[in-house]
Amino acid sequence: MAWVKQARIAPGSIGEFPKHAEEMKGHVVTILNGLKERFPNLRIAYLSSRIYAGYAKSTLNPEPYAYESAFVVRWLIQDQINGEPSLNYDADKGPVKSPLLLWGPYLWADGEKGRKIDGLVWKPEDLAGDGTHPSDSGRRKVAERLLDFVKTDSTASGWFHR
Repeated sequence: MAWVKQARIAPGSIGEFPKHAEEMKGHVVTILNGLKERFPNLRIAYLSSRIYAGYAKSTLNPEPYAYESAFVVRWLIQDQINGEPSLNYDADKGPVKSPLLLWGPYLWADGEKGRKIDGLVWKPEDLAGDGTHPSDSGRRKVAERLLDFVKTDSTASGWFHR
């Protein structure tokens, strides 16, 4: 199992949505292919998009790019379902290039407005001084969500509890 959470530096320099997201999708395909090549027994990769970046103080990866990274996850999973050869995980359908792609924990929430479904909020103190990277409390939130995910998700909990 692998967990992949990827971002691109200065996505605004590439262009508006969907141009920057399409480029990032290609980068993630390269990462997934490399993971499968280096770890041939890798069967599943859980994909997560970015955390909230509405407090960002630079063009490193602010909103709306953090939010829009979820589209990359969606498109990759759709492409695999639709038989994209570079994302093939089934030896019966040709050369295996990728692990099976599944949704990982969803980490984005609208700052202090948060999410009603689970109460996740991102406060300014959850981000480091640059407003982009998580602080200690932000890393703890990410870790707790990932741990809860592998403990409860039907595709992960079996091997995790073993």
